[in-house]
Amino acid sequence: MKRYLMSLAVLATLAAATPALADTLLIDRAADKPSAALPVRGQSMQQVQSQFGSPAEQLDARGGQKRQWPTINRWVYPQFTVYFEKQKVIDVVANKAAPNEIGPKPPIR
Repeated sequence: MKRYLMSLAVLATLAAATPALADTLLIDRAADKPSAALPVRGQSMQQVQSQFGSPAEQLDARGGQKRQWPTINRWVYPQFTVYFEKQKVIDVVANKAAPNEIGPKPPIR
C-alpha cells in the first residue's frame, strides 16, 4: 500500500510539472488565412506559378489514360498543396505547420 501511495504521489507531481500541450487544429489555422493567399479553383498552372513562384516539389502525376481517369498533378508549396486536373486547379489543401497539428496526412509520394 505504501508503494502504491508513493507511486501516486510521483505521478501527481509529474502531471503537475508537465505543461499542458494542446493540439492545434489545421481547420482553425486555415480559417484565419485570407483566401487571397491561396490559388483559386480554375486557375491554370501558369497563373499559379506566376503568382506563387515555383513549387518546392512537384509530385508524380496520378491517373491518366491507362486507368481511364484524368491526370492529377500535385504541387507542394511550404504552406499548401495544389491539385490540378490536367492544367487547372481543382483543390488547394493547407499543409501541417507542426507535428502536433491535427489535419490531413502528408501526400503520398
